[in-house]
This record gives sequence, structure tokens and C-alpha cells, in this order.
Amino acid sequence: MGIYLSAPKTDKVSEDGENDKLRYGSSSMQGWRSTMEDAHAAIPDFDGSTSFFAVYDGHGGKAVANFCAKYLHLQVLKDEAYLAGDLSTSLQKAFLRMDEMMRGQRGWRELAVLGDKIDKVSGLIEGFIFSPKSVEAKSGAFNDHTDQWSSEEGPHSDFNGPNSGSTACVAVIRNNQLVVANAGDSRCVISRKGQAYNLSKDHKPDIENEKERILKAGGFIQVGRVNGSLNLARAIGDAEFKQNKHLPVERQIVTANPDVTSVEICDDDEFLIIACDGIWDCMSSQQLVDYVREQLKHESKLSVICERVFERCLAPSSGGEGCDNMTMILVQLKKPVTSAASVGDKPLSSNPSSEKDKSSAKAK
Repeated sequence: MGIYLSAPKTDKVSEDGENDKLRYGSSSMQGWRSTMEDAHAAIPDFDGSTSFFAVYDGHGGKAVANFCAKYLHLQVLKDEAYLAGDLSTSLQKAFLRMDEMMRGQRGWRELAVLGDKIDKVSGLIEGFIFSPKSVEAKSGAFNDHTDQWSSEEGPHSDFNGPNSGSTACVAVIRNNQLVVANAGDSRCVISRKGQAYNLSKDHKPDIENEKERILKAGGFIQVGRVNGSLNLARAIGDAEFKQNKHLPVERQIVTANPDVTSVEICDDDEFLIIACDGIWDCMSSQQLVDYVREQLKHESKLSVICERVFERCLAPSSGGEGCDNMTMILVQLKKPVTSAASVGDKPLSSNPSSEKDKSSAKAK
């Protein structure tokens, strides 16, 4: 089997939910790809006044994306920085912790279950979704103990981690604070009075600071790809690019270290979009915001809007743009948040969706 099917799989796995401050809809579709490698998490009531949303776009397999969907939010929740109110630090540490957890005996075992064997072992769908409706939540997974993984011994205790990987784009909302952590080319965008503002940046190898790190770590860039293979400069997993024992994790050829952006939600903020590059390959940030705003005039179910985005992006034939897996989470803020300060004067005004978005990135 090649990387594309003879006909696209257009069945969609969708979900809607809400609390007193927001509504969300999520959906995922395999499309033309031969396998589904995306995963996502949607937890509106993460911890008291906090909500957690994330998109994970896997490459080279689905195991790492599924691993992140199952465990990354748990690491955020239990981190001392999170408990102290420091969302940014807890997110950064959770991203890096994923690489640590995937090494050794238990990491190898979990990846085997969450990868190619998942459909045989449990019958679950290929694109893993974590939500309050998931088995993990019902069985008390928020209390899962994962700190001892690295100490487990066994025949694969020398396992350095998977050579497949995943992007991670996470948005955490607490009261009127919004924190976005991103590694890779999945993207988070907020609509303010109809203007699209990127809250993350796509980590491509040809970006100057990414290129500098890659070269200094001993890597190279060929045809826009790290060492001629990976078209991402940051990702969770991809252990083959993280083997330099003399460098810290944030300076490896490919790093899981995320960019973290923290902004204050103001009265003009309408909705948040988190999506994989299968969407952004086909629509710019502003184009998608315009489309969602138009849809909201006629459609109240947010997951249906996500599904319509997929249909709009899906290519008529295999190859090129519109042939990737597609995953999207749409979060609508229910009511204005009264705040003394507006982010329009600080981070967002300097980072609106630009014409650069209209030039498509290469699909993985």
C-alpha cells in the first residue's frame, strides 16, 4: 500500500461539548492518506476553571500522536508549575516529558499498543481522541502514575525512543488567560472582530533560527527537509534526530521544546481554531476565520463546521494539497470576558495572519 488510497475515507469522528464559558466542536477525517496519524484532546473541564485543547499530527506512524493524546495533559496537570499557576512552564515541561516517557521498557510497550497494534488489541479507531467521554477519564486516568517509567528494566530498557514523531499544538484557557504551546506545523489561530491572529508559528527547517540550530547540532537541510527526510524542525518523538549527548534537548537537530505564547482574552475575541497542517495547506488563517464566521451565521453545531472545512479542503484526486489527514478543534467563547487590558495592543497586534499564510506549505 502506498501513502494514498484509491479513494478517500471521508467518515468523520466528531464531538461537541461545552461549559459555562465556552463551546467546542472537534472532528477528524483520514482522507486520502493510507492511515490515520492524527490525534487530539478536548477537555473543557480540565481542572476547575481551566480548559485544555490539543491537536497532534503524527508522521511515520500514529503511535506518538496517540501517546501525546493519552498522556501529555496528565503531565501538565500533575506538574508543580501548573499547581502553582504557571501554565507556560508546565506546558513546556510536559512537551519535553513526552520524549523522556517514550524511552525504555514501558515507553516501548505503550508505543507498541498505541501504534500499529491498537486496532488488534482494543478495536479502537486509528485517530485517538482524548475527551471526558474516553475510557481513560472514566477509569480515573487523571491520577495515572507515570513518574517511574524510566526506571523500568527489561529487554527494551535501552530503547532510545521512536523514530516516528508528532507535532503538538496545545491551547489552555484559564479564566481570561490563554496559553498556547506549539512544536511543529499544526497551528492555533484566534479570531478578533473577524481578524485572524496566529498564536503559534509553523516550525519549518528553513526558518532562520530553526536552520541555525539544525546546522549547529550537526544536521543539514535538503529540499526543505531536515537531513533530507523530515519537513519539521520541532516535534515530539523522532529520536533519531535527538542523539547528540553533548547538547541539551532544546538544541538537538529536532527538538520537542515548544514556543509558548500567553495572551489575555478580551471582549472582541470570538473563537479559537486549532488544526493540523492538512487544513493550513489548503486555507490561510484569515480564509479559515472568514469561512467559520460565515458558517456560524447558519450553523450552531461546531463539529459540523469542522466537517464542512474538511469537505472544502479535500482534494478531488490523490497527490498534493488536500490529501493529508485533517483534524480541527473549534472553540467558541460563549460570552465576553471583562478585562482591564486588551491583547490587541500587545502580542496579537504584531502577529496577525499575513499574506504568507496563502502560500501552501509542503505536506508531510
